[in-house]
Amino acid sequence: MKVSEAVGRALVQWGVDQVFGVAGSGNFEVTTAMVDAGAKYVSARHEGGAASMADGYARLARKVTVASVHQGPGLTNALTGLAEAVKAHTPLIMVAGETPATMKTSNFWIDQASSAEALGAVAFRLESPATALADAARAFTLARTGQPVLLGLPLDVQAGEIDWNGTAPELPTPASPPAPSADAVAELVSRLSAAQRPLVVGGRGAFGAHDELVRLAEASGALLATSAMARGLFNDDPWNVDVMGGFANESMSELIQGADLIVAFGASLNRWTSRNGELIGDTPVIQVDANRAAFSLHRPVTTSVIGDAALVAVAVAAALPARGDAGYRTPETAEKLATGRLWRDQPFEARTADDRIDPRSLAVALDELLPNERVVTADAGSHTEYTAMYLQVPDDRGYCLPLGFQCIGLALASSIGAAVAQPDRLPVAGIGDGGFMMSLVELDTAVRLGLPLVVVVYNDSAYGAEVHHFGHSGQPLDIVEFPDTDIAAIARGFGCDGITVRSLDDLSGLRDWLDGDRTRPIVIDAKTISFPSWVDAHAFVGEPK
Repeated sequence: MKVSEAVGRALVQWGVDQVFGVAGSGNFEVTTAMVDAGAKYVSARHEGGAASMADGYARLARKVTVASVHQGPGLTNALTGLAEAVKAHTPLIMVAGETPATMKTSNFWIDQASSAEALGAVAFRLESPATALADAARAFTLARTGQPVLLGLPLDVQAGEIDWNGTAPELPTPASPPAPSADAVAELVSRLSAAQRPLVVGGRGAFGAHDELVRLAEASGALLATSAMARGLFNDDPWNVDVMGGFANESMSELIQGADLIVAFGASLNRWTSRNGELIGDTPVIQVDANRAAFSLHRPVTTSVIGDAALVAVAVAAALPARGDAGYRTPETAEKLATGRLWRDQPFEARTADDRIDPRSLAVALDELLPNERVVTADAGSHTEYTAMYLQVPDDRGYCLPLGFQCIGLALASSIGAAVAQPDRLPVAGIGDGGFMMSLVELDTAVRLGLPLVVVVYNDSAYGAEVHHFGHSGQPLDIVEFPDTDIAAIARGFGCDGITVRSLDDLSGLRDWLDGDRTRPIVIDAKTISFPSWVDAHAFVGEPK
């Protein structure tokens, strides 16, 4: 059997069930082999889109996913999506053809491994036909830990033949999650017992530990919060303040700042989660993580505890003495949570214009109109909060936030991957006009798949973040402002439904689409008023305090 076929079939046997890609001569055979072995395949229109689709799928499916690209330009087109996956610790393998080192005069030659490693990915290569399956196994084994991997397939090695019985090599057993030490448990018990207003924060590293963390918070009288990436994890708990960080509204920020102890499970506590230190101040912080490299990476913490989130939570909850009071779970706190958790409940005076809509009013109306069973993807930009926070999500598998690299234009493709991972939910993508124009080619992919995708384009005819950042200083803004673009017409040209929204009355077209068969995407060209958002207030500040 050719090496390309054997590697493709082995990847599927190890667990790859979904591939996104753009086929070229360098990755055609391995991609075909994965499909023949049972994996589903989505052909993107651009390698950057394929990488973001794979990233979005892997985040919600929480399994190793493949992005398959051609060598050279196929890989370089996909590097931004790979960088985002690295920032998000996505279990992704980028399978790429590779020009052999003996052919450096080829137009396709670049040092692919160094390109990927410069972004934080780990590069593997099929070194020879004899080692090909073992090389691929090493790549898969690492990727399943949440470390994105580039798997290079040199053309000469791909073409080689091996004598293979069709059964993929057995992978090593995953390492057991680390349990906390007795001393660490004792310190956590002591601090939680003494705290009057504790706060338990869950991040990506807390996925799968929902029940254990809820029980710990109940036993300790703590409130619950999440990092932005883990939004929805505690949605079913009435003591949940939602997201901690720049996305927290003023009412919930006051509760977070009122905590006298913060225990973070699998959350990095970066500048966004801490709002540049503003939400933490001098409050003692205990960081629990299974990865030692995470400790104090973004800010100093009081205590570091190595351990799996669920195992730590169970051990501490079992050792906690019964509280003599309610902790942070007082009637006053309950009232504040009931009336102030949702962004839509925060008072605002809608701004008016003759032909443009306040994006907050639009977001509130969309939250009411769209079904609750949804998967929400928010793009980067000054509009981010309107999708990321005004739109509620059902749980942590209903939210995809490709903001780790802070690159605009990833949400459209990411939402396609999220939609494939969650076919029973309505996919919703919120994106600015700048990011949309960068990525709109993937509308063709969404149409081809027949996805019931809602794309909300917050169209202020500008790169809004730059307008609000530089406009106050009197600098000319013509290089970041654009003539009005008829985005609805562009969408219809791709085969989508397209509507233009200048007032809430214009959402009748969305109602009609929701009442219909939803067999193709709808793009909402929302002509929005431009003004600094809540996110803008925190986007251009310095290093954490």
